[in-house]
Amino acid sequence: MTKVRTRFAPSPTGYMHIGNLRTALYEYLVAKKEDDGVFILRIEDTDQGRLVEGATDIIYETLKQCGLSHDEGPDIGGEYGPYVQSERMRSGIYKEYAMKLVELGGAHVCFCKEEDIEAQRQEVMAAGLSFKYDDPCKHLSKEEIDARIAAGEAYVIRQNIDPVGTTSFEDEVYGTITVDNATLDESILLKSDGFPTYNFANIIDDHMMDITHVVRGNEYLSSTPKYNLIYQAFDWKIPTYIHCPPVMKDEQHKLSKRNGDASFQDLVAKGYLPEAIINYIALLGWAPESEQEIYSLEELKKAFNVKRINTSGAIFDIEKLTWMNGMYLRKMELEEFYELVLPYINQAVKTESYDKKEIAKILQTRVSVLNEIPEMIDFFDNYPVYSNELYINKKMKTNEEISLNSLIAARKELTGLTEWSETSIHDTLMNLVQTLGIKNGQLLFPVRIAVSGKQMTPGGAIEIAEIIGKEETLRRIDASIAQLQK
Repeated sequence: MTKVRTRFAPSPTGYMHIGNLRTALYEYLVAKKEDDGVFILRIEDTDQGRLVEGATDIIYETLKQCGLSHDEGPDIGGEYGPYVQSERMRSGIYKEYAMKLVELGGAHVCFCKEEDIEAQRQEVMAAGLSFKYDDPCKHLSKEEIDARIAAGEAYVIRQNIDPVGTTSFEDEVYGTITVDNATLDESILLKSDGFPTYNFANIIDDHMMDITHVVRGNEYLSSTPKYNLIYQAFDWKIPTYIHCPPVMKDEQHKLSKRNGDASFQDLVAKGYLPEAIINYIALLGWAPESEQEIYSLEELKKAFNVKRINTSGAIFDIEKLTWMNGMYLRKMELEEFYELVLPYINQAVKTESYDKKEIAKILQTRVSVLNEIPEMIDFFDNYPVYSNELYINKKMKTNEEISLNSLIAARKELTGLTEWSETSIHDTLMNLVQTLGIKNGQLLFPVRIAVSGKQMTPGGAIEIAEIIGKEETLRRIDASIAQLQK
């Protein structure tokens, strides 16, 4: 059985787009589904005008953060290198294969100027027809071609496509795809500056690197017949194709880096965990056989099946990702969670006497995205100005009068505490509930508002009071009582 070899071949043009990251993930999972599968990183930088400085390092860092370790690549080498297209181009392989394809009849040398092509385009479109360039250079003799090249005339290499008949291929997701050859345009394979186009370079590289499975977006379905004609001209084995549906922003629009939609780096900066992002995007267009939603990368390797990739686009739902991120945060051991959130706690809480691990503990059950943390806990250092309307709560059966009475009673009991701990505060307030003959919420809710000044907080009245200490708790309750008595 042939060893599975997949490749992730991004262009270094900026941050990692979510759709590109999903492609990398699926490439990785296809390879790692097999024990000896190989996942390759190849940098496709032939489009020199779009290159962004530092983008290659972003690719390395993203894969590392997501746990998608490549087995071969520019940074670690391998027997199929170099793994950067511009470096491969310098060895002359693309031009060599392009000229070989001309000899085999799969391509031709074209000397046409851009103005010649544009003139033909205008003429065809004026006649109300769809444009497909009819290249007169296809009819040049070898002698004339050689002479014009020798004279230094600029040229490109264009693919040859017989307009008669159809071309079919099998895709693991979309099944059999058949197109009329007459609809296929003869694209440029090698540009006049010697750089290959994406459509040509990736075919040469995939063949030379023994790539067995190609995973990419379904926008390449229409180009695949042209790729296969090149494979056939060279008499090369055609790889297994896995075309994936797009990641959508909404029903009509694809998620797009160019439109400013969130990249992987944007999401991490907002406080989403790489492992949660990977888990979520795995489910964008792929349906597991079970109802399970939370997967580790190891679990994804075992569960992933390309036959369960959907053909329709999947909408990126930030609320679902937020929910999933919260699930990951809550599954962490407290020590790990504390180390993760401490920088965010430090942004809002400067008071050294507060136990920040206890703050982390009450955060863990509530926080969903890390950058929410400073605003959630700013009340520890900065007691806010708030409205008495916060005490009016139908669910808790509280109003201003009930809250005032509860706070006065709570202050009296808490003042007498000689030991200030979560247990002693809990027992004291629960006993007071029994003494007053009221619901738990009618006491604990007003106390929580009083010690935090906020409607929503991580942790309840008891946890917050224990963290801020007896003196600060009584000071805040006194201020709240005075405010309610006005």
